[in-house]
Amino acid sequence: MTGRYLIRTFGCQMNEHDSERIAGLLEADGLVRTEEAERAEVVVLNTCAVRQNADDRLYGNLGRLLPVKERNPRMRIVVAGCLAQKDRGQIQRRAPWVDVVVGTHALPNVLDLLRAAERDGPQMDVREYTEVFPSALPARREVRHHAWVSVSVGCDNRCTFCIVPLVRGPQRSRALGDVLAEVQALAADGVVEVTLLGQNVNTYGRDLTVPGSPRKPLFADLLRAVDDVEGIRRIRFTSPHPHDFTPDVIEAMSESVHVCEHIHFPLQSGSDRVLRRMRRSYRSARYLAWLERIRAAIPEISVTTDIIVGFPGETEEEFLDTLRVVEEARFDAAYTFQYSPRAGTEAAGYDGQVPKQVVQERFDRLVELQERISLEHNLALEATEVEVLVEGTGRKGGAQGRTRTNKVVNFAGPAEPGEFVTVRVATAHPHHLVGERVAAAVPG
Repeated sequence: MTGRYLIRTFGCQMNEHDSERIAGLLEADGLVRTEEAERAEVVVLNTCAVRQNADDRLYGNLGRLLPVKERNPRMRIVVAGCLAQKDRGQIQRRAPWVDVVVGTHALPNVLDLLRAAERDGPQMDVREYTEVFPSALPARREVRHHAWVSVSVGCDNRCTFCIVPLVRGPQRSRALGDVLAEVQALAADGVVEVTLLGQNVNTYGRDLTVPGSPRKPLFADLLRAVDDVEGIRRIRFTSPHPHDFTPDVIEAMSESVHVCEHIHFPLQSGSDRVLRRMRRSYRSARYLAWLERIRAAIPEISVTTDIIVGFPGETEEEFLDTLRVVEEARFDAAYTFQYSPRAGTEAAGYDGQVPKQVVQERFDRLVELQERISLEHNLALEATEVEVLVEGTGRKGGAQGRTRTNKVVNFAGPAEPGEFVTVRVATAHPHHLVGERVAAAVPG
């Protein structure tokens, strides 16, 4: 194929990872990237299905692409990702100008589907099983120093608010040797930071069988193995489930040199009654005990979380339970969401949908509390020196990067993406730190 392509990505890190693979396939076949839809022969919308507004964003984008395609009949439009897997033929019924619908398990076939669409008309592949892990495909990474590495796909949990098992399927782990081979190749290519990806990343390996071995390789084994790869200086992972932060995982994190001192530890709600309706496999006291155990083993760790406000039936008392747990847990940051019903999830049919104005008022109170706690954490870093991996340019100029604890740092002075520098923190804000460069960081 010839010409240019454009990819727009919505949703989580797994979607970003998949978009890099789609881009790699397109470029391997001769296409060149563009940021302008008017110049593209192939436009890919890689979709998310977690929230209701995902549908609105998709069809809004498709509507804007229609007149562009009418002016350029060679344009082929691809809808990929979770919404493609969920809605299937509905997409082409609502937007018949879409050429290809490709689900989460069929990314390796995107080129064949494009060729078939050009020859035979609209195509769809929403198979239910991943034959080739996306990470095994060629990639066009957005940055040179960082890479996403998929270690598993799918999820075996059945949280009542979550659509992931429907669109990504049951968990399937990738062979440990394949993960290590990819990380070693990335290190040889100059990558210094990897993020291990899985819908429930810390249950990695439980579905694997290794001929001749009495035990399965588990997530702790994977962390230790990746930690030994020469050239990799930072290892992150997402998203874990609190229930699966087993002692061996905590021990591996504390003993591994390159595993960063940051975890994402999704709470979702501080109310035991809400957690039960969500079908989360823990209660607030157990969650806090796990968190205390992790902090005891890794005192410098930073903790982020997910919280849903306004889950069906949530009372004011139950919301106050969430505020209490947030106050006690003292997260460094929280990704807060107003509940959005998704067709196909159990909770979408629950009674007691909370009025929008009530959800908004609770949401605002939660954000105010978390902003105060986040600022208190960051104020403690003023006048300290932190190692920063430079990511690029900040919103207000200068350079921007992250600490090992995943805190955003803005600072003045020359810096190249992928460079490690030492920054003295001058001022703290709830969502970032501001400082000045002291020196290059000690090589790893």
